[in-house]
Amino acid sequence: MAVHLFKSLFGDDVAQDDYYDDHHSADQSRQNTNVVPIDQAKQLRTNRTSKISLYEPRLYADVKQIANQLLKGQAVIVNFTQMDDRNAKRVVDFLNGATYAINGDIKRIGKEIFLCTPKNYEVSGNLGTDMQLDGKLTN
Repeated sequence: MAVHLFKSLFGDDVAQDDYYDDHHSADQSRQNTNVVPIDQAKQLRTNRTSKISLYEPRLYADVKQIANQLLKGQAVIVNFTQMDDRNAKRVVDFLNGATYAINGDIKRIGKEIFLCTPKNYEVSGNLGTDMQLDGKLTN
């Protein structure tokens, strides 16, 4: 008896199934417009441009701006040719601490040029021993 009451309120079972299938497939097609295949999502992630900032500090106070770039996940090349030795050593010490704190690395790439990288960068290659030993600053 309850079955007859249900059928009288909601109609025939076949009509219900057709109605549900039509509306369900329409709802599903609208929802799938925002779905991105996994391969395409990986490609979008890998196509992002990485940045390397270049700095030529003149004052010790410039180290804050350099460290902020590292904290943003960007690599930094620092050229110390415009800074006196004492302040340059202080900046290198500060950057050593900053790169250590973010699990990054700092490498000397020139006579007075350093490359600071966050942990998501890999630096490969070797510099000649003359370049590593020459210059005013030591790492």
